[in-house]
Amino acid sequence: MQDDFNLEETVKVYIKLRDAVDSMKERHKEELKELESQKEVVSNVLLDFCNSQNLDSVKTKEGTLSRRVNTRYWTSDWESMDRVILEHDAVYLLERRIHQGNMKQFLEENPEAFPPGLQTNSEYTVQVRRPTSK
Repeated sequence: MQDDFNLEETVKVYIKLRDAVDSMKERHKEELKELESQKEVVSNVLLDFCNSQNLDSVKTKEGTLSRRVNTRYWTSDWESMDRVILEHDAVYLLERRIHQGNMKQFLEENPEAFPPGLQTNSEYTVQVRRPTSK
């Protein structure tokens, strides 16, 4: 550690920088909300045009406009979904990711059951809280 290191001052600077980042994010969030709203209005006008002309693609000198179908799937009945997945051996319908909190708890409760191939990465971070009273 350097002799001229001042912990109090460094924590103060950290909080000031964090506040500045949060403030900037908030300002930009409002600005982005307005731009996104305007973009959605224009997008709807373009979609209405494509729908009225039954076009999936239009090339202009300013750019190419494409109409696409986005489909999302979800279930409100996981028991039925599980049954279909098992009946059709369709585990590929699920995404492969590990729930971080549940995995941590599982390993704490079952340290002998560490799955082969499981990768872990732990790193220290710092957290700075404001004083409760100043």
